[in-house]
Parts: sequence; structure tokens; C-alpha cells
Amino acid sequence: MMRLKNMLYTLAFTVAFQAHAAEKKPNFLVIVADDLGYSDIGAFGGEIDTPNLDAIASSGLKLTGFHTAPTCSPTRSMLLSGTDNHRAGLGTMAELISPNQKGQPGHEGYLRPEVAALPELLVSGGYRTILSGKWHLGLTAQQDPHARGFQHSFALLQGGHNHFGNNSGPSTATYTQDGKPVAKLPDDFYSSDYFATKLIEQLKASGKGAEGKKPFFAYLAFTAPHWPLQAPRADIAKYKGRYDAGFDVLRAQRLKRQAELGLIDPAKAAHIPALRSGGWDSLSAEDKRVAARDMEIYAAMVDRLDKNVGRVIDALKRSGEYDNTVILFLADNGAEGLDVARTEMVGINKAAAAADNSFDNLGAATSYVSYGPGWAQAATAPSWLYKAYATEGGTRAVSFISYKGFERKGVNGAFLSVADVSPTFLELAGVADPKGSFQGRSVEPIRGKSWVSYLSGKADRVYAPNDSFGTELFGSRALRQGDWKITDIGDGKWRLFNIAEDPGETNDLSLEQPDRRKDLIAAWDVYAKDVGVIIPDQRIYQP
Repeated sequence: MMRLKNMLYTLAFTVAFQAHAAEKKPNFLVIVADDLGYSDIGAFGGEIDTPNLDAIASSGLKLTGFHTAPTCSPTRSMLLSGTDNHRAGLGTMAELISPNQKGQPGHEGYLRPEVAALPELLVSGGYRTILSGKWHLGLTAQQDPHARGFQHSFALLQGGHNHFGNNSGPSTATYTQDGKPVAKLPDDFYSSDYFATKLIEQLKASGKGAEGKKPFFAYLAFTAPHWPLQAPRADIAKYKGRYDAGFDVLRAQRLKRQAELGLIDPAKAAHIPALRSGGWDSLSAEDKRVAARDMEIYAAMVDRLDKNVGRVIDALKRSGEYDNTVILFLADNGAEGLDVARTEMVGINKAAAAADNSFDNLGAATSYVSYGPGWAQAATAPSWLYKAYATEGGTRAVSFISYKGFERKGVNGAFLSVADVSPTFLELAGVADPKGSFQGRSVEPIRGKSWVSYLSGKADRVYAPNDSFGTELFGSRALRQGDWKITDIGDGKWRLFNIAEDPGETNDLSLEQPDRRKDLIAAWDVYAKDVGVIIPDQRIYQP
């Protein structure tokens, strides 16, 4: 009876929402931070000054069970397609295709034409569509965001760049505006500032005349705080000395704040880092000085990102569109543990070697550093590992959603996927699921699940306890089924965890529950065959 009443309530909520949508459909604003750690912002336990993000998070729902792919472009393919990254064309990153994956379906390294992208679908439903920031889903004209449904776009096509626009080094970046190459960036370019400015300009310009009567889908994809760590000097100075105690202390402080905020249960074990380089006390005095400065720069980048989110929110409020806008914020994966100054990856190594990484120059346009695994593991606490792994630390990302029409507020840890965003927005917009066919071409079916009944406050979960959800990248694999998860960090060994009781993946239950482990491995095999997983014959990306 209770289940029937919940179903009737959800139906009533959906009918009421769609009736309202027929009168005025909601706008959508998706904000993506690049490599942001789970606990970096204040609303998720961090000490970095992020009042604008904190305000949105506090007014909405903190999604503590939100999951992505282990790295950026696979996540973005899932976000905009509603399907698995292996079906969307990003079974691996374009820059890191293993020899045995080259030429194989689903491993093209760009968003496949067999995908009906979310902006394409929303345009067909009467929306205007806008992108500013990182694309990372293709480099050719046919793969540009302007060709994939974004009517207005300013895009960085690659996965990273110099945040000050310095394109004279070994790593170059390509920018397009509405599908046309951008010849020169302004002299005062700084990534977060400029991406926010362009989005505001596009919203304002497209908000006039007949087009302005249409609701909008806006995608603001920051490249901060992705390496190279670079920020304006004044912003870095604000955090001087803040991190001198080191990453072990920072991790403990953030765990304490997360418990105070109700984000974690302090009675459940957090993963204890086992860094190859040792803890903070194992570093020399000079290494500590440099590491603390790296984190100061990183914090400055997050701080600056937040200020620019505030600018966009202010613009929405001035336009009168804020109250009718669904705002979704997410990081594209866990924190980045790669140390670019010491990596053996050729392109990155070359860029770092050519940079001026003297202490006084760190954070400038001519420097090229990241902050390494110690800070990354602190940022993903209580989870295990970080970006590039299918562990919780690599795939459980900071996220929240806010809209006045949603009943569910506060904090909720239901398992959710970035692939769910497309079906959720389509339902809220009243746009039909293409179900395999769009504008005369066959397209991949949407695999994600809508959150509408969950956001109504009457459905406690989106995925049923027996639903399987798989992940793979660079040979690191996982499968989630209810509270249970099997994880392989890329060493070929499956481990079994109860995530509800052990969110830190600290206690492998394989020996205690061999039958469950066997069943989940079988379910992963089904998933892998279904989406076309090809395990790489060499692991190229190893943070």
C-alpha cells in the first residue's frame, strides 16, 4: 500500500511539474569543476573560501552518492549522452588510447555521432543552448560543440591549457567560438574569469528577441583547478601559510568538518592513505615548503572559481531567471594525484621540464606544477585513492543540485551517476527520450535513470538494490549493486566492499562472502560485454 501511495505521489508530482513546465519550462545551468576534490569547498568540509558555491549547496541537495567516470572526458561524454562512456566514444581518453584499443568501436576518443547529445535534444524541444569552457570531446569541426547542439559556444577543445592563455610553450590549446577558430585571446585572459564572462555574455545576447523567450541550457565548464596550478598573485597570497601543517593534518581537519556537517558517519572507517612517498613528516623542509605553496595556488584557483560562479549567479538574478533555473554543480572526477613534475608521461614531462618552477615563480603563467598524491588523498577523504581509479576516491565526486521546485533538500547519499543527468533534464524539460532514433539517425539508447521521483522526496533511491552499474577506465574496474561493490584498481584483483558500512573501501570481504563476489564479477562480465569494454594492454596513466 505504501509503495502504491508513493507511486501515486510521484505521478502527481510529475504531472504538476509538467503542467508548470508547459507554462514555463525550467532553465538548466550545469557547472563543472575540473579535478576538484570531494572536500575542497566549504559545504563539503573544506577550508577554502567558497561562499557562492556553499550558498547554492545549502539551498539545495548535497548529492553525497554522486559518481562519475574516473577521469574527465569519459565523464563529460556520460554527462552529455546519458549513456556509458564506452558507448559514447570515450572508452578511454583520446590522449591515452592503448595500442589494442586503437580503431575499436567506443574508443574513438571523441563523442560519437551515434550519440544524440543533450543539447541537440533540448534544442529540438525549444531550448537555446550555451557552452563556455572545456569541451574535451573532439577536435575537428564535426566534433566541435557547435556541431553537437550548442548554438552559442566558447570552447577549449583540449583537456587542459595554460590558465593565463600563454600558448607559446610545448603544449598548445585550441579555442573556438560558435565553431570558428579563435585567433587570439585577450591579454588579461585568465581561464575562470574569461569562461564566466563569455557565458554571461552569451546568456545576455541570446536572451533578446524571439530567442530570449526560450528557456536555456547553459554549460559552464571550468578548467580550474586542473594542472598546471596557476592563479593571480593576490589570490595566492590570501592563502599564504594556510597549509604549512601539511596534508595529513588537512585530511584530519576535513574529516572532522564533514562529520560536523552530517556528510559522513565518523563511526565508519575512512581510508588511511598509504603514499609511496610517505607521509608529510617524511618530507624534507624544502619539499614541505614547495608542497605547501602548491596547495596555496590550488586553493587560490578554487577561490577564484567560486567568485566567478558568484558573477554568473548575480547575472541570473539580475535577468530574473534565477528562480526558474535548475543548477547542478559537479566535479568531473576525484582529485588529481598525478605529480606532473615527476611523471614519465612524455607530453606532460616535456612541458614541466620547459617551465620555470623556481619557488618565487610558482603559480605564474610560465610555471607548470600539480600538487601530487598527498594533497589529493586528503581531498578525497574518506575515500580510497583519487582520479584515474575506479575506487570511491576516483569516482565519488562533489555534487549538489538546487531548484525551488524540488522537495528533497539537505544531504542524501543515494547512489547516482553522471549518466543520469540527461534523462533527468529531459524529463524536467518535457522532451521525449529519443529511444534509439533521432532526426533520422540511429542513436545510442539512454542508460541513465531520471531523478525526478527522487527529487520529489518520495523515492529514496534512483537505482534498485539489484541494479548493476559498471565502470572501467585504464583497466581499473568496478561494479556497484545496491550497497555492494567490487573494485579492481588496475592490478587485476577484485576486492569486495559493503559501501554502506565501509565507504572508505577499507575491508575486503572477498574471503567472507565468496559467492557474492563471484556473482558481482559475473555481473561485471555482462556489463563489459554489453558496452564493449577493452582492457588496455598497457596502463598509460598511472598517478
